[in-house]
Amino acid sequence: MDQPRPRGGRSRLTALIVLCASMLMIILDGSIVAVALPAIREALGFGAASLAWVVNAYLIAFGGLLLLFGRLGDLVGRRRVFVAGLALFTAASLLCGLAPDAATLVTARFLQGVGAAMASAVSLGMIVMLYPEGRERARALGAVSFVGAAGASIGSVLGGVLTQAAGWNWIFLINLPIGLAALALALRVLPAEAGLGLRAGADAPGALLVTAGLMLCGYTIVETSRAGWGSAHTLGFGALSVLLLAAFVARQATAARPLLPLRVLRSRAVAGANLVQLLLVGGLLAFQFHMALFLQQVLAFDAAGTGLAMLPSALTIGVVSLGVSARLISRYGERAVLLAGLAVLFAALAALLRLTPGAGYATHVLPVLFLLGGFGLASPALTSLGMSGAGKDDAGLVSGLFSTTQQVGGALGVAVLAAASAARTDALLAAGADPVAAVAEGHRLAFGIGAALVLAAFVLSLTVLRARPAAARPGVSDRKEASEPASR
Repeated sequence: MDQPRPRGGRSRLTALIVLCASMLMIILDGSIVAVALPAIREALGFGAASLAWVVNAYLIAFGGLLLLFGRLGDLVGRRRVFVAGLALFTAASLLCGLAPDAATLVTARFLQGVGAAMASAVSLGMIVMLYPEGRERARALGAVSFVGAAGASIGSVLGGVLTQAAGWNWIFLINLPIGLAALALALRVLPAEAGLGLRAGADAPGALLVTAGLMLCGYTIVETSRAGWGSAHTLGFGALSVLLLAAFVARQATAARPLLPLRVLRSRAVAGANLVQLLLVGGLLAFQFHMALFLQQVLAFDAAGTGLAMLPSALTIGVVSLGVSARLISRYGERAVLLAGLAVLFAALAALLRLTPGAGYATHVLPVLFLLGGFGLASPALTSLGMSGAGKDDAGLVSGLFSTTQQVGGALGVAVLAAASAARTDALLAAGADPVAAVAEGHRLAFGIGAALVLAAFVLSLTVLRARPAAARPGVSDRKEASEPASR
């Protein structure tokens, strides 16, 4: 049986800060490395093809293990899995920073991905258990959204500064004091949980199938940039990953103690929110990935300047997610706020279709960055809707599932959008177009595809997701309780 949660508001706030700080450190690690890749290649002698595995080894482990560790958190205790993951991530960061050769760094990055999956898979479940209902829960999920949005922008700036000022090793070594402090606080303020016990869901064959399927799927996606979408390599490994995942689903339908009880997917809120998440993240990558490239390749920004140029979007998302979303959700409900946020995001991506090589940052880019505040509305509302279908015993599993679709959506979004953009650019170059104009057209196509994905997410939200009853909405119960003394 679970032990009591922290009772005091200060204890819960400290626990939320620990969870968000750890999530921020993990998210930063995904973007901070990209800026330092040239320095890493020169220092450790990576080849052109092998350098990508500094990123890929982390992504494959991270995306492939989220679902497994999410369920494991329900079985053995979410705090236990979180602390173990944070400790592994911190130790692997030290190994990365001290890596003497390429093989050691890639191995350490894989271990970092394992630790990141352990900590991330249960974080969301712990937050919704700490804040079961009310406006406080909406604010907590708003903080999570801000961390996710700010991480990529801060990582780009911090990676450039650390690499230039102290060397590439410090993009990893900086995790040590943060990780150690988070570990010390986590053991003090996070609620301990006994978990359901391994016998409640110790499905070893299912765990093997889903882990192998997801990791192979991640490997297939990241290798498309080298092998191509129509190659025998991509089609063969892609088919094998689908077969493994199909076998996992079949196993869950018949297993006495399934790793992923299929009743979870029968929840309209859980299944619908995960599908919307897949489309939303894939579409938003059109902005995060291709806007950074547009600023550098078309408008001639440097790496640090690009990170600073994109900070207004993170700040706007922060203001909206932390200061506005909770009030709107408590008044209008998650579904209405989600639809409004998706509509604003669609307008933002559609506006990017106007960008040309002659575009100005202040006149064409900056206004769009403010519209990205729509993510600060959509993300907390979508998370609240998705987690509303999770019971106490499934919170870790649903949290891991939600994080898995986020990672898969991001990987697919980058791969598909990058391939489409490159194909468009190559076709224009072959036709004799100006190189800068051709690159700009490629990025505009990516923005258009991203807008279409967000529009699809809007339609799916409108048709599949249902509004929660007013009494179950975050903040409604708070207002009701506050009004009772007056009525007496």
